[in-house]
Amino acid sequence: MAKEKTAGPSSVARVKKRLYRAELERLQSELVDMQQWLIANKARVLVIFEGRDAAGKGGAIKRVMQYLNPRHARVVALPKPSKKERGQWYFQRYIERLPTSGEIVLMDRSWYNRAGVERVMGYTSEKKYRLFLEQVPVVERLLIDDGIILIKYWFSVSDEEQQSRFSSRLEDPLRRWKLSPMDLESILRWEEYSRAKDDMFAATHTAESPWWTIESDDKRAARLNAISHLLDSIPYKRLKPEKVTIPDRPAAGDYERPPRDDDTFVPDVAADLAR
Repeated sequence: MAKEKTAGPSSVARVKKRLYRAELERLQSELVDMQQWLIANKARVLVIFEGRDAAGKGGAIKRVMQYLNPRHARVVALPKPSKKERGQWYFQRYIERLPTSGEIVLMDRSWYNRAGVERVMGYTSEKKYRLFLEQVPVVERLLIDDGIILIKYWFSVSDEEQQSRFSSRLEDPLRRWKLSPMDLESILRWEEYSRAKDDMFAATHTAESPWWTIESDDKRAARLNAISHLLDSIPYKRLKPEKVTIPDRPAAGDYERPPRDDDTFVPDVAADLAR
């Protein structure tokens, strides 16, 4: 089975940090403009982020969300289904979290769990898996027919780069929580996941709902490419912002603030650092 990428981490030309930051800021400004159009036009956008463990999905989602209005943007990252949810139609808990008018929803993994981890790890039956592959194109066509802008991304990472990222997580106390037993299992089942992804693409890569692959050995490049493509996929126009005038503060009246000594303050640990 051919691997998704032959290039390892050492052979990838990385985007320089200075150029990355400048372009990211420009794209994030465009995202803000896009969201204003989305709100004004009551559009609905659903973006699905899938890919290998440690492929950079979370980092891309974080950069997309960073400056968006959280009242009109959500990240959906569902845990394993509850007993009640296991008795429902498989898509039901995802359908409940679809975007409403003027909203963008980013799914950090999605209903495609059934075609990936559930299939590889044996968490679903062959019958349910086959039914899922039959229903996905129908469900996605219904969403699109109803006016939802649906975009699906697959983050592709080489085995060498994935191994490197797992190792860095192991040594980083801030990201150690990202290294789960399921992540370690994905190393042992690399080719099984490759076959599962190939089968998933064969059944669900359709003309109206294609998979867009993002090479992600270079995280910076992957983020820039993902945001740029996302913006190109939404027919937004920059709206002229309403004119806002900041009023002059009125003169103080007869209000008198209570003594500051009456307040309870948190300890000023920052002052200790400054000394």
